[in-house]
Amino acid sequence: MSEAAKAVFTGVLPVFKEKGFTSNDVVAKLRGILHMKKIGHTGTLDPEATGVLPVCLGRATKLVGCLTDSDKTYQCTMRLGVITDTEDMTGNVISEKDASYLTDDEIRSAVISFTGGYDQIPPMYSAKKVNGRKLYELAREGITIERKPSRVYIRSIDDIVVERRDDEVRAGYRVECSKGTYIRSLCRDIGEVLGVGAVMESLERTRAAGVETAECLTLSDIEARVSDGSIREYILPIEHFYMDARRLDTDSILDKAVRNGNRFSCREAADGMYRVYLSDGTFAAVYEIKNGEARLCRYFLE
Repeated sequence: MSEAAKAVFTGVLPVFKEKGFTSNDVVAKLRGILHMKKIGHTGTLDPEATGVLPVCLGRATKLVGCLTDSDKTYQCTMRLGVITDTEDMTGNVISEKDASYLTDDEIRSAVISFTGGYDQIPPMYSAKKVNGRKLYELAREGITIERKPSRVYIRSIDDIVVERRDDEVRAGYRVECSKGTYIRSLCRDIGEVLGVGAVMESLERTRAAGVETAECLTLSDIEARVSDGSIREYILPIEHFYMDARRLDTDSILDKAVRNGNRFSCREAADGMYRVYLSDGTFAAVYEIKNGEARLCRYFLE
């Protein structure tokens, strides 16, 4: 085994999830490729979806919740006039309607109308839990239950392209949205507004937690980078995700307080969020300073 394979990595590895893998599949494969157990992904992607999946390694698993909560951007294609039980093309068709009479302007108007906040009912085929059970587990047993809507925010929808082939009508669009938004359900809801139904046909996540497609590696890319010893060049350090915060370097006197996650006095610093580094340059934590007192927000040492 190479020295790179024996190493324990810390940071965020930008992965491009390919079709056919679940997000958990990616984590399982990375445990084998990197020979480490402490790995977590930052947001579920359906097996048929592709795209950006930031994966946290080592101490960076403390970032999972924070990165999962970030806004995301997707490129989606939906097919109009079809309704399925899964809200995508993998499911059983419930109904089909002619959508060819809809004008491009009508379709674009319906898509754009979802910009802003709205209450979205999650799909039955999803990992959302109700009473301790994932909805897709119930759905596979033939059980459909009432789901409470969740407030989601569509920051923007643009690049809308309508395609027509024979009697089939599709619409592609780019959407930036809040955490917890199901794009399949957004397609469903747009279809309802148009009166013909719609399902998601393809989906690629193009941005998550500030990571974009161009930064990502496929699983085979990662294997190659581990083999040639260059994988560290692609792992984003924890502090990369806090670059909006100011930097604060401590001295040897304050090191103990920071290592223990304790408060400390910092009268000379302005109020705000800070990336705090130990005297040896090690990134340790994120603190908030208010009225000269620094309080721990997130701790990244072992």
